Amino acid sequence: MIYFACATLAHIALLGLAASYGGGFIWAALLYITLFTAALDRFVPHILPEMPEGAEFPTGARLSVLLGGLHFGLLFLGVFSLVRGAHSLPEALGLFVGFALFFGQVSHPNAHELIHRKERFARRLGRWVYASFLMGHHASAHVLIHHVHVGSQADPNTAPRGMGFYRFFIKAWIASYTAGFQSEAARLARAGRPARTHPYLSDALIGCGFLLASYALGGGLGLGVYVGFALYAQVQILLADYVQHYGLSRRRLGGERYEPVSEAHSWNSPHWFSSALTLNAPRHSDHHMHPQRPYPALRLSPQTMPILPHSLPVMAVIALYPPLYRKVMARTIGHLQETNKTS
Repeated sequence: MIYFACATLAHIALLGLAASYGGGFIWAALLYITLFTAALDRFVPHILPEMPEGAEFPTGARLSVLLGGLHFGLLFLGVFSLVRGAHSLPEALGLFVGFALFFGQVSHPNAHELIHRKERFARRLGRWVYASFLMGHHASAHVLIHHVHVGSQADPNTAPRGMGFYRFFIKAWIASYTAGFQSEAARLARAGRPARTHPYLSDALIGCGFLLASYALGGGLGLGVYVGFALYAQVQILLADYVQHYGLSRRRLGGERYEPVSEAHSWNSPHWFSSALTLNAPRHSDHHMHPQRPYPALRLSPQTMPILPHSLPVMAVIALYPPLYRKVMARTIGHLQETNKTS
């Protein structure tokens, strides 16, 4: 657990110093989650150890809850500092990006971990984090739609080969919102519960609360900063889905039936520091095969699982330029297909 705690909490400390004192701390926080992370991934060969399932779960659970609680403080701190702080334009941009990258690369993977937990409070905490990004529906769509239909045409968050990220973002956002709403409504109907208990309503209330609080904190500027954080986080959330499932599909068996989900239907990354920072999110195949397995115990088998050519954060940056991403992944998918033919 020391890897996960150090990687995530160190960036929180840097963001706190950056918001409080500005100057060099702003660039330190930004460099930590970008170049420093990429350098450790590339030049320090190491793979996070696989922990016996359950052995470290209590510690991992406490870290997830801690990160979930700190998320809301950081969201407030980010808006407050950018509205009330005396920053130059370059410092303000650096501070904004530093906070936004934390929300997308730490808060999101942590919320993803929480919504898969058995405890009701943990699931609610994860949903509140997504609602603070004005994307509470992800907590429903990810569990009820994505995990059920991953790799099939029924999953809006699986990008077919050749689809660029920007087209995927619009399609996935709208389709997952709709599918999640319908699935939650059906669950309420089966349970005989009233429509007013639909979780999308609480998501909307939480989102409105953050919008109003941001406006009260800094007027139009505060509102703009908060919406900017939310949109930046939404892009990173769907970038993760895009990269981790791009071009991988399950074979159709006939009718609406598909082959079972296997480790072949998600992309993975062995890069150790970005894995620690994102709570093992790059070990995505094992997560889909065992959704409730705690993140410290997720397995990685580079010999049998599809492996990305670069770390997950680097691939997300490349995906922002679709022609380059298609070229990079064409080589990787071609190599994967050749390997599968000979094995």
